[in-house]
Amino acid sequence: MKAKSIKGKSIAEIKIAFESSIEDGFKPTLAIVFMSIVHDRDAICDLLDSSGISIFGATTHGEFISKEIEEKSIVVMLLDINREYFKILYDEFKDGNYRETSKKMAQNSLEIYDNTAFLISVSNMITDVEKLILGFEDILGKDVNIFGGGAGDDFAFKEQFVFTNGMASNNGIVTLLLDEEKILVKGIATHGWMAVGTEKTVTRSEGNHVYTVDNVPVLELTKKYGGLDELTPEKVENLGDITATLPLQLQRETGAAVMRPGLIVDWEDGSFYCGGTVPQGSKVRFSIPPDFNVIEKVVDEVKNLKEREIPFADAIVVFSCAGRIHTLGPLMKKEVEGVQNVWDASLVGFFSSGEIARATDGYNDLHNLTTCTVAIKEKN
Repeated sequence: MKAKSIKGKSIAEIKIAFESSIEDGFKPTLAIVFMSIVHDRDAICDLLDSSGISIFGATTHGEFISKEIEEKSIVVMLLDINREYFKILYDEFKDGNYRETSKKMAQNSLEIYDNTAFLISVSNMITDVEKLILGFEDILGKDVNIFGGGAGDDFAFKEQFVFTNGMASNNGIVTLLLDEEKILVKGIATHGWMAVGTEKTVTRSEGNHVYTVDNVPVLELTKKYGGLDELTPEKVENLGDITATLPLQLQRETGAAVMRPGLIVDWEDGSFYCGGTVPQGSKVRFSIPPDFNVIEKVVDEVKNLKEREIPFADAIVVFSCAGRIHTLGPLMKKEVEGVQNVWDASLVGFFSSGEIARATDGYNDLHNLTTCTVAIKEKN
């Protein structure tokens, strides 16, 4: 399997790059497309569809390709993978039927392959990704390989899209099925944030709405430990002002902790709406603001994945939290470079609204402030 990544700031640039990529006889069958909401999705799909290429696509909060971070661009990974080795499924959510939708997809996969790895993207930020994960596991068990990220819209947080050939939705899911008998798919979720302080107990929460930790409003604890006594609504312009300040790490019974930053603040009661559920009674710790060590930890864990499970890769797909580009800024380029250098393979990725992957030594989970790296290799 050969993979080539192309990019452009317009449909015309992508067309030129695409035509250049096939001059040597390269015949892609699959395109992974990550693009800014400002571009014409239909035009991109028409270009690829006219060449008989299947499309797995999502809009983004920013894109990257190989070693470059992009904004308001289009990035495309083209693969000449055997058509019998992959399948794309698409569906829309109706009345919050997230678990039922993923169960149906999982059931359909059994009719296609004996063992399937899933790359998924979902649109609409109210989507309950944890229910989606449960739906896959209801049918395929907790060992199923699921990787992905929520679509974005250049930080507008209004309307995001997933798409494939002839279909797009601002409230749906697109899924790339890969036959694990023919394709090796391995991934890892890493964030690199360092936990600080003692373990604390969530004393009141409902779903992703955290009210109190150790019987103190979570915002008050954030102010106390972050030295942010002057934090007010007027000083919070976007989610980065909160996620960069002592985000919570949710301790799991099995596996590594997952990040749960506060994305929305209720200033009246000092509560947070987090990126995923934080069960009442669960244990959490705060995280210190990131530095370059965050990048080093992520790259080191990706190197460990290479050494343990997949020494060679044909392609790398990365789903990285939109909060990372906000908090890490220019350091993100170092992270993308580091990950790409691990296998020296073609890479494509985007900044997402939540990431989906197996936690280290744990189970499939919804992550925040995390980089999900997926390595793909055709078996001999």
